[in-house]
Amino acid sequence: MKKYIYFVLMGLLLTAACIIYVPYSKEGPPPEEEEYYEEEYREYPLSADISYFYDYLTRYGMWVSYPPHGHVWIPRLTRYGWRPYTYGRWVWTDWGWTWVSRFEWGWAPFHYGRWGWDVDFGWFWVPDSVWGPAWVTWRRSSLHIGWAPLPPEARLVVGVGITSLPFSLPFSYWIFVEGRYFLEPRIYRYVFPYERNMTIINYTIIQTNIVVRDRRIINKGIDLDRIERITKRKITPYELKDARRPQVSKVRRENLELYRPSIRKKEEAAPKKVIKREEAVEKISTEKVKRVEEIQLRDVHDHEVRLLEESQKKEVKELERKKEEEKKEAKGPSEKEKIDKEYKGKIVKLKKSHETEKAQVEKRHKVEKEKVKKRKIKK
Repeated sequence: MKKYIYFVLMGLLLTAACIIYVPYSKEGPPPEEEEYYEEEYREYPLSADISYFYDYLTRYGMWVSYPPHGHVWIPRLTRYGWRPYTYGRWVWTDWGWTWVSRFEWGWAPFHYGRWGWDVDFGWFWVPDSVWGPAWVTWRRSSLHIGWAPLPPEARLVVGVGITSLPFSLPFSYWIFVEGRYFLEPRIYRYVFPYERNMTIINYTIIQTNIVVRDRRIINKGIDLDRIERITKRKITPYELKDARRPQVSKVRRENLELYRPSIRKKEEAAPKKVIKREEAVEKISTEKVKRVEEIQLRDVHDHEVRLLEESQKKEVKELERKKEEEKKEAKGPSEKEKIDKEYKGKIVKLKKSHETEKAQVEKRHKVEKEKVKKRKIKK
């Protein structure tokens, strides 16, 4: 009887502990772990063919037939406003700039294959067998750092790499942050709304720098010295270590653990379940509205507007700073007057572009609010 009472009391104590336990500090928001996908433990192949992608990724999205790229994958349960290479962080490894995804499935679509865009269902992933630290190209300025997923048409040249793009990417492909936030572990908090891209692209330099060295693909991207200057932080290099199973990539002291199996091409491979384009579009549209419903839309919109306005002000100040620097080098009053006139025109043009950006953001916000309102009425 005493043993019975003892076990009952222990059970109650454990239950109470589970109820009382708070897994995060009350001073800040809870860690956003809702998009980590855990599964039962089992052995995974360190060598497989491309059908492994088809089997593994099915639970996290849908496969759609999409000529001329064959079967493409579209993720589900992504964040509001999600774009590839936003939900994670950048670290420097012995393979160059390496993307550390916060999704469990991130080991595949951000390190193999390419991302494309479709007007109806948004971002889709085209599988490939070659592993890389991050398949992105870059843009930089004195204020901003940006990157964009390489499109499916970007080909890897054996022994060379990817040093240029087949065409100019649409402005919506680009992801920009203020340079000082580039090394932040939750970089998505600092990503500008894509409407900002239409101006920033004109003030940045493109740099595609993926090379092959000793049979190793390296994304050199933007020079370390430049990143250290703009972030005012010393960069800690990480050594890449192989994880034994699919997982959220882990940064441990000087090491970065990534799952990167050797993948072979297999022409006859295909997903077991392929969704028709029309069905995919309908599912994605429904999910987008639900996703907007589940968040505090006003807070998200306010955050986007704040990022937009702050970065716009800094751009104007940057032009004014450059104007003053050039005037200091001017040889006489007439040259100073010429510089003043030139920069006055630049600033007027920049501010007009800023007004267009803000109008586009406000238009999108209005559409999102209307969609949520209509859905609530239907319910």
